[in-house]
Amino acid sequence: MTKFLYNSTTIDRIKYPILTEKTTQFLENNKYSFIVDLKADKNTLKTTIEFLFDVKVIKVNTCKLPKKKRRVGKYLGAKSQYKKVIVTLAQGNRISLFAEN
Repeated sequence: MTKFLYNSTTIDRIKYPILTEKTTQFLENNKYSFIVDLKADKNTLKTTIEFLFDVKVIKVNTCKLPKKKRRVGKYLGAKSQYKKVIVTLAQGNRISLFAEN
């Protein structure tokens, strides 16, 4: 494994986790979903998640979601496009998304 250099731009590529009904079902299979930067690639995301959460990543799946049209009065615009990543962790690894007291 290559040495990961701490850089604020690489850490900022992961924006926030996705918490929906479907993604909470993914948690049972040790899969976690995040919204990430459009320019982030799989290798960078893998090393960033391994560095931030101290886990072993087995698989990284990414998809770019299409722009959504939005209307404000008579003006037609679009919501910004974003990229979603689903990360599969090794057995026994876990990311704590909720506060544990």
